[in-house]
Amino acid sequence: MKFLTEKAKLICRHRTGAVQISTRQNLVRIDGDSVLVKRDPELKTILGCSNVGPTIKPCSLTLAATAGYSDFIRIDGKAVCLDTIVGLTDGTPPSAIQYIVKDAGQDFVEERP
Repeated sequence: MKFLTEKAKLICRHRTGAVQISTRQNLVRIDGDSVLVKRDPELKTILGCSNVGPTIKPCSLTLAATAGYSDFIRIDGKAVCLDTIVGLTDGTPPSAIQYIVKDAGQDFVEERP
């Protein structure tokens, strides 16, 4: 499972919505890019979701992650974000649309079980 960096590409399951990533830590970097830690992919804006129409809300915000944080590796006390991260968006139908990782942003560092 690869670590995510600030260059990671996360998308909604509609495949068109791009999550706007930012990180809170600058202590650990991979190839110059900060590693994402717990809560970094949460409550982020999603741009470009194509799920539109009457009574349909496109994905515009990530919600809490339901999986994908390291159980072992921490940076400044916060779990590292892995390429298995998944959580819900605020799109319709409610509690059904997830955000997922399209690209980890790096190919060098990974956690092995």
